[in-house]
Amino acid sequence: MSLKVEIVMVTPFQQNCSVIWCTETKEAAVVDAGGDIEQIMAVINKHSLNVKQLLLTHGHLDHAGGAKPLSEKLSVPIIGPGIEDKYWLDDITTHSKNYGMTGMYSCTPDQWLQDKQQVQVGKQTLDVYHCPGHTPGHVIFHNKESHLAFVGDVLFKGSIGRTDFPGGDHATLLNSIKTQLWPLGGETQFISGHGEISDFKTERATNPFVADSVLGT
Repeated sequence: MSLKVEIVMVTPFQQNCSVIWCTETKEAAVVDAGGDIEQIMAVINKHSLNVKQLLLTHGHLDHAGGAKPLSEKLSVPIIGPGIEDKYWLDDITTHSKNYGMTGMYSCTPDQWLQDKQQVQVGKQTLDVYHCPGHTPGHVIFHNKESHLAFVGDVLFKGSIGRTDFPGGDHATLLNSIKTQLWPLGGETQFISGHGEISDFKTERATNPFVADSVLGT
């Protein structure tokens, strides 16, 4: 029994949408359905998955713009992020038009998430951690059994999330990484919103923004 993942790169921002499922039950969730829902559906259909929910790490359009149409297509709820990101989710339609994008819509989650809640994907458990800084309501999902985390735009291989958007804060982001991500263990691999997979041990050793040698941890 384990959690399997297939990454679908969506939107012109090349966002890593993750289709995840419990291998025992084939029950699935989609993390950060930013857009291009036809591509996401192709993965769902390829593996004959029973999607139960859409999970959002935060409210930026490239992570949440496809949630409303995909939710309607699959008749499943949208779960997350924290309610502090409501203003981002409310403006997706406007922001996407400003970027000249189509098929991306504002949405209202069926459930907001808070720190230390849990989400079930079949028989697999995702622990929820509130990690503000990139956005105020940003959350990440961690599967303890698979040593795998879905961290949105909190942390990247060799970098960290931007903090110059409304509601962003650099010091808050660094604190989220130190107090919420690092305690999950160096062996934890993470899938970011953009770029390659890495693990916390590597980032603590080499990331120029949050390495132990930089933060003094």
